[in-house]
Amino acid sequence: MQSESEISLKDRISVTEERWRGLMLASRQGDKAAYRMLLDELSRFIRQIARRSAANAQLSGADVEDIVQETLLAIHLKSHTWNENELLGPWVRAITRYKSIDILRRRGGRLHVPIDDYSEELAADSDETQLPARDIIRMATILPERQKSIVVAMFVDGLSTGEAAARFAMTEGAVRVNVHRALAALAKKFGDKG
Repeated sequence: MQSESEISLKDRISVTEERWRGLMLASRQGDKAAYRMLLDELSRFIRQIARRSAANAQLSGADVEDIVQETLLAIHLKSHTWNENELLGPWVRAITRYKSIDILRRRGGRLHVPIDDYSEELAADSDETQLPARDIIRMATILPERQKSIVVAMFVDGLSTGEAAARFAMTEGAVRVNVHRALAALAKKFGDKG
């Protein structure tokens, strides 16, 4: 028999998954408000996962934000690969795991990830979410020059937020704002139409 707290947690997960599913389906139909809500909710979820990975690998807070941004971009670009009959959470966790590993590889570190954290994904098909650099560059051509340069620097060249800020003589916050605006423009132009 399950305790009330276990049932409550399962119910909350179920409600969250249904909400995310509804938002994702609405965004596939062109609902921009649903898409913004979904990305906002997922960014908090992704940040929690990224913080755990960062703590295990001794990565910085800036690395956590890089993982969040790269995961959100991958979700945007590969949203069509999500199967409507599957839960969204495990799909997002898998993408976050890949992006965490990518960041760690670029930093030259090693990541210890408890296998239990990803047991759901181990049995699932692993659909790599990394777009080829040529596709990112092609899509970025619609962006203003500054945003295009930042997107290419971060998602093709592999710069962290801090490194991009130094390259473009900007604050890290300004880099994040530009990435956010670029993602919004890409969502508007290339969002999945169903």
